[in-house]
Amino acid sequence: MNVVEIFYSLQGEGVLMGVPTTFVRFGGCNLDCTWCDTRYAREGGEEMSVDQILDRVESMNVPFICLTGGEPMLQEDIATLTRELLDGEHHVTIETNGTIPLEGLPISEDILISMDVKCPSSGATIPVYGDNLEFLSPRDQLKFIIADRIDYLFARKMLRESQLNCPVIMTPVGGTDLKELASWVLQDRLWVRVLPQLHKLIWGEKRGV
Repeated sequence: MNVVEIFYSLQGEGVLMGVPTTFVRFGGCNLDCTWCDTRYAREGGEEMSVDQILDRVESMNVPFICLTGGEPMLQEDIATLTRELLDGEHHVTIETNGTIPLEGLPISEDILISMDVKCPSSGATIPVYGDNLEFLSPRDQLKFIIADRIDYLFARKMLRESQLNCPVIMTPVGGTDLKELASWVLQDRLWVRVLPQLHKLIWGEKRGV
């Protein structure tokens, strides 16, 4: 598995915001978003076995683990690693862009799928894989990163046309300037959470935190 970094920090996004977490960031992505804030994870990294990753994670003695990227679903052994982490009594968040089928992952109440739908400003050309939205459960989350009004209208349309069974989160590009997005959500009475990226409020764009 291609690992760019393993580090300990606070979860900066979504329903687990603020929870101390060990992050395993994998290299490689099938998208090239214009506003990607982890572009360094597209290349490089170190080849590690599942056992090597588990050893590093266990040494940190943290129950919450986040598998992120890049795109972790590109890693051939992602399901195996997830099962091993669950067997070790970890709670596992998997951050994915949703373009790769999720059916091979274990089913567990201790997994949180954090699916990041790419809006028009991202420049992403691969849509969410058809069955992935139905795969999401109330313990998962769907995220939209919003750069402008066009992104917001795209997300609003998708929400109104889909029957979702999970919390929905909207975050502005850059993760900190919430006011305009919050006003749109309140005006339309959307049942979503408008959240910042906590790690950027604390550390800015610093890597590995």
